[in-house]
Amino acid sequence: MNRFAYRTTGLALKALSWFSKAHVTIHGRENIPRDGSLLFVVNHFTRIETLLLPYWLNSLTNLPVWSLADYELFKGALGTYLDNVGAVSTRNPDRDRLIVRSLLTGEAAWVIYPEGRMVKNKKIVEKGRYMISSAGGKHPPHTGAATLALRTEFYRQRLQRLLKEAPLEARRLLSEFKIEDGAGVLTRNTFIVPVNLTYYPIRAKENALSDLARKINDNLSDRLVEELMTEGTMLLSGVDIDMRFGRAIRIGECLTCPKIDHDIGSRQVINFDDAIASRKQMRREAIGIMQRYMDEIYGMTTVNHDHLFASMLRYIPYKNVRSDDLKRKVYLLADQCVSMNQTHYHRSLQESQLPLLTDDRFGKFREFMTLAQQTEVVAGAEETLVKNRSRLTNPFDFHRIRIDNPLRVISNEVEPLQFLQRCVRRIAWQPAAWTRYRVARQLQQKAEAEFRRDYEAFFREGESKPRHIGRPLSRRGRSRRLGVVLVHGYMAAPEEVRGLTDYLHHKGYWVYAPRVSGHGTAPEDLAGRTYHDWIRSVDEAYALMSCYCRHVVVGGFSNGAGLALEAASRIQGIKGVFAVSPPLRLQDFSARFVPAVDIWNRLMQRMHSNGARKEFIANQPENPHINYTRNPIAGIRELERLMDRVEACLKHVQVPTVVVQSAADPVVDPRGSRRVFDRLGTQEKKYILFNIVRHGILLGPGCQPVYRVIGNFVDDIRQGLSR
Repeated sequence: MNRFAYRTTGLALKALSWFSKAHVTIHGRENIPRDGSLLFVVNHFTRIETLLLPYWLNSLTNLPVWSLADYELFKGALGTYLDNVGAVSTRNPDRDRLIVRSLLTGEAAWVIYPEGRMVKNKKIVEKGRYMISSAGGKHPPHTGAATLALRTEFYRQRLQRLLKEAPLEARRLLSEFKIEDGAGVLTRNTFIVPVNLTYYPIRAKENALSDLARKINDNLSDRLVEELMTEGTMLLSGVDIDMRFGRAIRIGECLTCPKIDHDIGSRQVINFDDAIASRKQMRREAIGIMQRYMDEIYGMTTVNHDHLFASMLRYIPYKNVRSDDLKRKVYLLADQCVSMNQTHYHRSLQESQLPLLTDDRFGKFREFMTLAQQTEVVAGAEETLVKNRSRLTNPFDFHRIRIDNPLRVISNEVEPLQFLQRCVRRIAWQPAAWTRYRVARQLQQKAEAEFRRDYEAFFREGESKPRHIGRPLSRRGRSRRLGVVLVHGYMAAPEEVRGLTDYLHHKGYWVYAPRVSGHGTAPEDLAGRTYHDWIRSVDEAYALMSCYCRHVVVGGFSNGAGLALEAASRIQGIKGVFAVSPPLRLQDFSARFVPAVDIWNRLMQRMHSNGARKEFIANQPENPHINYTRNPIAGIRELERLMDRVEACLKHVQVPTVVVQSAADPVVDPRGSRRVFDRLGTQEKKYILFNIVRHGILLGPGCQPVYRVIGNFVDDIRQGLSR
């Protein structure tokens, strides 16, 4: 092996890794033994493994990392390159002796791909057994890695005995392996380390590498074009690579069979290629080890959104699939699997999956559907998808499948994960109505549990209100055509909107009034929340109501009005929005809020001093039986941030809207709500003023006309949906 070439090529690989936009996350590095001879067994999906895996492993082990590579690659410049990075041809007559020798001495670690070659279709399971599908046909996984590791440990243990009992034979063996000093051999252990590489997302498209290759040679093979399009896109456009190391298999523990032990201690001459009496037992052990590392490799697959969507689409038994039903099913699947911690998940699945039910703000569903439509797996309108079953079941050309049908590849990858497959099938076959019910029940139970937890954690005797004040309100309607989400204001609770909730319920509507995070408990709870938490509360309420009703209207009071407008600017399923007394800027609030801002500013100026920090100011609410009597400074800051966000998104509100305001509001300046109205993007909007001398116009005398205006607005939305 050319050591200088290996080092200089390592520098080139390092430069390539910097140039690439691939993001590598390493898991389980603690599973790599620190003092053993290492043989890494890795799944093989791309040329990226051949190029970059030795560099990554070298950076973790500080050892040269050599690998076996297909003999067909050892031609021309590529063959020279592979020689330099420590690759050995599968047809090299001395390959086994070289591998065993280097493992005995520990001078290098090795990489072997048990599939035998790239598995572009990721089809490695058939009828519950590992069976590799490739361009050359089907074959079981190779036991070569296990056999080489067993042979290494066989000779290590044999040398340990013979150096004491038959030193001449021991020296002959050392000479055969060209090992000068046997001391380093005797103290080591041989380990097989399973490794899984998962790529996300898998996309194939024209890129700079494929374009350049076409310009140089206009007669490229389909195989090379496919690899450049798929793997070039990964490297240049960005791909997440999760590298997971499984539990190392200590090979010495696999040589306890009496027949094998007898051969280890035999004083007869045993040459490297000689058949031994225990070869059947060694073969049996190799198969068992292979099964262990295959289970470990594919059990470590990092599940991502594409896996869940592709698997769910594949197993839903209907040709016509509603997109909202698909998203809800994947939401349930992600929540169930992640909570039970039965496999490994991409970091994007370890966060809240609520956006799947609301605005898809991270584009997970949108990107998947774009791929599904481009590859003709689905067709149809946005709401109803028509599934092409043949695209998910029929065989495809091995060297074209990553371009022609990547969804089949993606779903194949998670077939070995039996727990996930059971969950997918169970959820895929359940009716859409049952899926809606399960999602709604889960969201409602979550909201109730969060309130109970927060109430118990922040309860303050003499200050916290009774539980019913802060508990979410839910009213069941007479029709599922239209539901209403009703959001309370800052420092308030769902009790603030109970009157309007009951009014709309009496008109036959489903109504849900969520508890906005940090409210209905104590000011300390609110002080620890951000406006993102408030938005999440409204999104959960919308997701819940959209499970009960086909269409949803969102509305709110004061700060709740701002939250309703913000939601309407993002969530396409919202059919209308009403905003009661919505401020646009913090300056729109009157004296009881402005002093808090002044105090906040003074505190910020004192941040570098040792002065006492005041975190709350007194509040004199109109409804002390509902509202907090202390206002957290941190809450005011979040209120200001939310208003900045609302101001920027008003132009995106494109649904019918009504803004309701009291002309004599002592808290919110009517000019602020007027600015809200003027900046709305929709042309279907109304601005209505009432002459009520208080801020809380949804409670107390004079609130019935406000209710009627909102009720009529909701009625108009419902009638418009009927036309």
